[in-house]
Amino acid sequence: MAVSFDFTALTGRERYKLMIGTIIPRPIALVTTVDEDGRSNAAPFSFFNCLSADPPILAIGVENHPDMSFKDTGHNIRMTEVFTVNIVSFEIAEAMHVCGAKYPRGVDELKEAGLTAMPGVKVASPWIEEAPAAFECRRHVTLELGKSRQIIMGEIVYAHYRDGVVDPERLHVDPAMVDAIARLGGDTCSTIRDRFEMLTPKL
Repeated sequence: MAVSFDFTALTGRERYKLMIGTIIPRPIALVTTVDEDGRSNAAPFSFFNCLSADPPILAIGVENHPDMSFKDTGHNIRMTEVFTVNIVSFEIAEAMHVCGAKYPRGVDELKEAGLTAMPGVKVASPWIEEAPAAFECRRHVTLELGKSRQIIMGEIVYAHYRDGVVDPERLHVDPAMVDAIARLGGDTCSTIRDRFEMLTPKL
């Protein structure tokens, strides 16, 4: 017998719990931005994914403060129109977690986490040297979902990979070298170390 829920009758918190516990695993983006004064910010997002390759579009779901004011990431992207998505590997998982703490505006989370900020090539926001991959993005479009949340889509304009992660000739990315982690429900995360092949059927 199925257990069913009328999402229109649930609270936001109830919908959130069902969604994050079910739509798994979700990749984690450690998003770096800068404010108008050039100060760096870093925050993790598991409401994140790629949506298109042509044009190359990534999307992050950004939540506002309870009083509907912008958090640092949303504010910075609004003001500078750029951000960088750094993929979180198992090696930097704890550092990513440090970046997720609620620091006052202006605190450099990368320094707090012991991560190295590298200057962006095409955007003002830095990329993280320790990340297996990083995508410099320009804001493409922002969808306002009521007062509490935005979906920000960014067009990738430049990419960085750690040595050994990608074959520059074949453009093959080694998932073992990326060693990405993903978010499950609550505080639970997972790795991608168990894999299997499943070929597309040929009709």
